[in-house]
Amino acid sequence: MNQVISAAAGFLIAVLWFDLMFDVQLRAHRDPSEAAAAQLDSISAYYRRVTTTASPMSRLVALVMLALIAGLITQAIRGDAPAWVSVVSIAAAAIGIGLAGARTLPAAQRLGSRVDPLDVRHRAGRGILRDHLVCLAAMVTLLATQLVGAW
Repeated sequence: MNQVISAAAGFLIAVLWFDLMFDVQLRAHRDPSEAAAAQLDSISAYYRRVTTTASPMSRLVALVMLALIAGLITQAIRGDAPAWVSVVSIAAAAIGIGLAGARTLPAAQRLGSRVDPLDVRHRAGRGILRDHLVCLAAMVTLLATQLVGAW
């Protein structure tokens, strides 16, 4: 089961890496401006593509998240890893997947729609960047825990 969990976490880390390649464009722009508008257009186009127009491929991320959760639950029930590995891994998955589902995905879909004024889109883009950094930390923690626990 550790291999399935590790593969799913690795896949989600890769997805977050791609998202962050777009998100970091706003790092230098703390306030909405004309310069930030160009970056926001790029980020908005990306999120429109990955959250709306890339269907059914966009569902792959949700499927991998479900596989990860199922793997973690199975691992915990079977006792395939030390209890601390399951506890830390489930907590990390809950943080990353919970944040992504509750806040990041809806914000990315809204940003991709380009219906809000520049300042609202700017705040949303910076919020997505922060969310993705938290999600990345959670998935790296999960993967590292799984790898250490497998020794």
